[in-house]
Amino acid sequence: MEESNKKIHSVDRIDIPKGCSLQLQKLFTDVALHVGGFFLMYILCHLSHYLLRPYSQPRITSDTFVGLVIGNIGFIRDILSKRVMQYIVDFGMIGYMFVLGIEMDPYVLVRAPTKDAKVAYAGMLFTFALACGITPFLNYTDGFKIDFTLSLSMVLSSTASPVLTRMITNLKIGKSDIGQLVIATGMHSDFIATLLLSLGYVIWPVQVEDKKPNVRRSLQMGAALLVQTIFTAIVSPVVMNWVNNENPEGKPIKGSHLVLSMAFMAFVVACPSFWGYSAILSAFMAGIFLPREGRVSKWVIGKINYLLSTIFYPIFFFWMGYEAYFMEFQPLDWMTWARLFVVFAIATIGKVAGTVVSGALLGFNWPESVALGLLLTTKGHFHIYLAIAAKSYGKTTTSTSTVMVIAIFFTVVHAPSVVAQIIKRARRRAPTHRMSLQLLEPSSELRILLCLHGPQNLRTTINFIEICRGTADPGIVVFVTDMIELTDQIAATLVKEEGVNTMTVTDKAVTDRRDQVTAAVQAYVEEDETGITLGRLLALSTFNGMPQDICILAEDSMVALIILPFHKTQGANGTLDGGHSGFRYVNRKVLRNAPCSVGILVDRGFGLIEKISRSHDHSIDMAVIFIGGKDDREALAYAGHVAQHPGVKLTILRFLVDSSSDASSRPSHYQVSRALQEEEMKLDDECFAKFYERHVAIGQVAYMEKHLANSSETYNTLMTLDGQYSLIIVGRGERVNTVLTFGMNDWQKCPELGPIGDVLSGSEFSVRTSVLIIQQNSGKGELDGLDDDFSVM
Repeated sequence: MEESNKKIHSVDRIDIPKGCSLQLQKLFTDVALHVGGFFLMYILCHLSHYLLRPYSQPRITSDTFVGLVIGNIGFIRDILSKRVMQYIVDFGMIGYMFVLGIEMDPYVLVRAPTKDAKVAYAGMLFTFALACGITPFLNYTDGFKIDFTLSLSMVLSSTASPVLTRMITNLKIGKSDIGQLVIATGMHSDFIATLLLSLGYVIWPVQVEDKKPNVRRSLQMGAALLVQTIFTAIVSPVVMNWVNNENPEGKPIKGSHLVLSMAFMAFVVACPSFWGYSAILSAFMAGIFLPREGRVSKWVIGKINYLLSTIFYPIFFFWMGYEAYFMEFQPLDWMTWARLFVVFAIATIGKVAGTVVSGALLGFNWPESVALGLLLTTKGHFHIYLAIAAKSYGKTTTSTSTVMVIAIFFTVVHAPSVVAQIIKRARRRAPTHRMSLQLLEPSSELRILLCLHGPQNLRTTINFIEICRGTADPGIVVFVTDMIELTDQIAATLVKEEGVNTMTVTDKAVTDRRDQVTAAVQAYVEEDETGITLGRLLALSTFNGMPQDICILAEDSMVALIILPFHKTQGANGTLDGGHSGFRYVNRKVLRNAPCSVGILVDRGFGLIEKISRSHDHSIDMAVIFIGGKDDREALAYAGHVAQHPGVKLTILRFLVDSSSDASSRPSHYQVSRALQEEEMKLDDECFAKFYERHVAIGQVAYMEKHLANSSETYNTLMTLDGQYSLIIVGRGERVNTVLTFGMNDWQKCPELGPIGDVLSGSEFSVRTSVLIIQQNSGKGELDGLDDDFSVM
């Protein structure tokens, strides 16, 4: 007996630690597997989003695709717990809906309908009516169920405003009239639809088993929801305002106040769920009546959104793929594809029909109304959750829920193409290159923004005005602009004028510089006022802000050309110094963002010319080099104005590819279509033929052709021009596809000058020849030259 007790006792001592170690080992293994699965989804979601970025696809499309693929891989499904994922997804959706509710404005319900509200209501009504009339015949559930039909119709009528807002913002049309209308309409649709779903849950609560509606339970949930709404609307502003007042901006929020705020929010969210109401919908209802403004609300929105994007979404989309199991999908059943087509068609046709009708009543253009409807079909995370939840609660089959997820995917994937068409139509209406030299009418005056660093550029400025002045009719308008860095010393002397949003510069050094420039230029103009209108401007800013100031001045002055001094200056020995990095930054930024053409003037003796006479012919020799491309065409257009000056002897040097050379074919490195290259060559020939007829044929301009085989011959030809001309005009031509400059970009010292300009301004070239490098309005920017606040409605 004693031996048996000892054995039992010894067995107990051995088995208990072994059981604990096995449990711990299993626990750590499960945790490691779940963490590994999370990182796998996280990496794959980001990788797929990176691969789809050139197509402007929102993140939800790549995440949905990855989730459907990874969630259906057998061994991954086996190692992860469905119950754990369900808990995480439910908790994450509570946070998602809570933030969604905070961002909504409940007062739109009591205001007169605005334009976006009318569009939202029209799109929802048309979609809801279509869905109610068609979906019962497709057997999405076993038999006709009024609650499911109404819920599905409302879901199809709604819009995922978080997805739509982020997509519109990322696609750079958020400041346009149609972008603002899309965002406002999407939020209105999302608010109304989710609110109706939340109220409808009181009448038809979702249950695992089909039971008769419980009136008592519905009354309990309705009462709880009403109490939550009244309590949140009355008490939350008091609590949140107190916390915000106790924690002003600029100071960290006190931990105790933060805990109190979080506890209050959790309390108002959780109360209705005690009586059976959905915690997810309860979070939305609580968020609606919480104050949107204030530090606490902004802090909560920021933190929850960060957690959603970094942790929750990868888990959510894996859960979606796990539940949308392809092995239970029925691809051979034609009703499966009919349900997919009908769901997508109802969401699209209903929204488009509603926006077209409302757009016609509100005076919108019908293409924009169609685009508006297509964008409002966008569905998102909440809709995916509802599609899977319908299957989890036994309302639909796995195949039907999978169909709904795929339909949601297709409501999002087309949106970037719709936005691209909106931008394309807007660009057609916008004046292209409205401040381009090539499009300047012969009867229009030439308007130039002529910048200078200081009095040292005075003689160059006057000579440049002289060669540009052309004939008295139509003449030129020149805005001489001082580029002055805003230092702390100068900033301390600025005086704000009363009633005007302007500042007066009182720094003596600055005012003396400006007075000296003004006096010299004004004296030149007064010698012969024929055809010259002078304006004085000031770009007083830090070097970071100066490019924007210059672009604003150019746009406000409606100039066709900005002239910037090169950041390097010529020394006494004729060589250029190291230059000023601040002015180089300004030049580069202006080249990128200017609303008109830009010229950079490399002064190597042009300012030493005492006077360019108009009384006799050819007092100064100048040349323009034409290879091809839009920048060279712009340089040729500027040369046409210079050619009208009687004191300028202008020669045009056209560099052509030697057709007999083996190198005449386009290099394989250039990824440019043959059609695009032929179109550019056609534009070059037309532009040159027009210039030849106007200036060369009548003997006003000399003409020379150079037939070259490659960039080496181009370089040698440029070297032969050493000292022959006082000023050479070239196009920047950075992206011109020609063998004549192929490879020259690889060893540029100043890429902002382009390959030809860099050679002509280099130390190997003449110290007596100045260079003007011209770039046509680049058309770059976020919308390819289109203002981000464009209007198309």
